[in-house]
Amino acid sequence: MVKDVSYKLYISQTTSASLTHHVLYSERFLSIWKRRKRTRSNIYKTDAITTTIEKVGIGEVSLLQLSDSFFPTGMYTMSNGLETYFYSKKVKGTDQVRHLIKVYLTQQVGPADCVALGNSYQAILSSDLQKLIEIDQTIFAMRLVQEVRNASTRSGNQILKCVSSFITSTNNSDRNNNNKKNINNDSSNNNSNKDILNRYQEAIKEGRASGIYPIALAVVSSLFGIPKYKCAIMMLYSFTASMIGASLRLGMLDHVDGQRVIHELKPTILKTVDTNIDRPLSSIWQFAPEIDITQIRHERTSSRMFIT
Repeated sequence: MVKDVSYKLYISQTTSASLTHHVLYSERFLSIWKRRKRTRSNIYKTDAITTTIEKVGIGEVSLLQLSDSFFPTGMYTMSNGLETYFYSKKVKGTDQVRHLIKVYLTQQVGPADCVALGNSYQAILSSDLQKLIEIDQTIFAMRLVQEVRNASTRSGNQILKCVSSFITSTNNSDRNNNNKKNINNDSSNNNSNKDILNRYQEAIKEGRASGIYPIALAVVSSLFGIPKYKCAIMMLYSFTASMIGASLRLGMLDHVDGQRVIHELKPTILKTVDTNIDRPLSSIWQFAPEIDITQIRHERTSSRMFIT
């Protein structure tokens, strides 16, 4: 009988201790859960999301839009003479493709297009349409090969036409949402840049400007609030990507090799932009005679895959 009572007392004490431990554990778990819940709620507050968006800005997203191969500029139809190099067997393999693109960047696109783009930004900033037209005519005259000149003009006019079709509705949407910051962080700049866009397009219609790509890109990029340095990087990167795309379609590279070439050319892109973006228009130049001759040969080819 004594043994039975002792056993029941032992069971009672053990059960009570277990319940006490369980209650303490549950209270601790509940405290941790509430603390984590508060942390998560702070992370996903609307204010936090708004702050993040403001730090990024519409300009950065617009940069991605303009540099996307999906954007209808027609750059994917250009090889810039690479097709002729391929059929003449003068350029073979990854190393030679990388070297050729580097020559394009440092001897043509950088000292010519990049300088024109940088000066266009200054003209847009001061609302100087006449200066913008002068830069347009200068870079147009430096396009020595007709099919390259025509292709660049078509791409420029296409980007102007495309952006003009949606930029007004985008600005209205921003105002309706009561955004404190517009694409240029300054409503007066935004209106001024939109005015330059309209006047530049009018000059193209009147035959006073061509709408060539570097100038057109500067006009629409400034409208989106994209700084000229980033715009120049976008232009050189897009050119590099289009050349790699042409190489892929010609069977000169595979996709992995293409991405490696782009990666290896990143320092060249940055250095080329840094060297040329702030130069005056009087220092504009380009010199790559073999590329010019190859492009002339390409435009006289009867059967071809690319327009340049």
